[in-house]
Amino acid sequence: MYSEDEYLMLSGLQHFVFCRRQWALIHIEQQWEENYRTADGQVMHRNVHDADFHEKRGDTIITRAMAVSSQRLGISGECDVVEFRRSKDGIGLFGVEGRYDVIPIEYKRGSPKENDSDIMQLAAQAMCLEEMLCCEIDTGYLYYGEMHRRTKVAIDADLRERTEKAIEEMHDLFRKQYTPKVRRTRACNACSLKNICLPALFSKKSARSYIEDMLGKEE
Repeated sequence: MYSEDEYLMLSGLQHFVFCRRQWALIHIEQQWEENYRTADGQVMHRNVHDADFHEKRGDTIITRAMAVSSQRLGISGECDVVEFRRSKDGIGLFGVEGRYDVIPIEYKRGSPKENDSDIMQLAAQAMCLEEMLCCEIDTGYLYYGEMHRRTKVAIDADLRERTEKAIEEMHDLFRKQYTPKVRRTRACNACSLKNICLPALFSKKSARSYIEDMLGKEE
C-alpha cells in the first residue's frame, strides 16, 4: 500500500508506455513543451472534463472528470467519463434507485495506437474504480476523435498484469529520480519533447569511445 504523498499521476502511464524517457522528463524533471497534438488533445479533454456534468439517459447515468485513486497501485487521476449502466448484477449507488455496472470511457484525439498506452491507461482507471466502489469491471471503452466512435476494451488478466508491472516500474524510477536513455525511433519526430530530449545525441559515440578511437589511430 502507498501513502498519498507517494501517488503518481495516472495519466502519466500513457507517457510511460509510449516512452519511459518522455515520462521521466515530464514527471521527474518537470519538463514540458506543447505541439499541435498535445494542444489539440487538451482542447478535447477540456470539452469532456466538466466535473459538474451529470446526465441520465434511460438506464444510464453519465458523469465526467470523476476523481479516482488506488492506494494499492499508488496512483491518482481522473476518468474522462464513467457510465453507470443499470444492471441487476451491478452495485448500488448512494441516493440512486437500482443497481449499476461501472464502465470507464477514455477520450483520445487521434486513432488507435500501435502501442498499448491507451488501453493500459484505461485499465488503470478501471482498477482504481474497482478499489473505490468495491466492484468488478471487465469492459471499458476508448473514444477516438478521428474515428468518432468507441472501441471496446476487455479489461482481462493479461492487461491488468502488464499495467501493474508498468506502474511498479514508474514508482521504481521515481524513487531513484532516474531519467533513462532510449533508442531513437520514428515516434521521436512526433514527440513534443524532442528538442529537450535530443534523442539524436544517443546515437552518437560516447566521449570515452571517441578518445579510445583517436588513441587507436595514433598507434
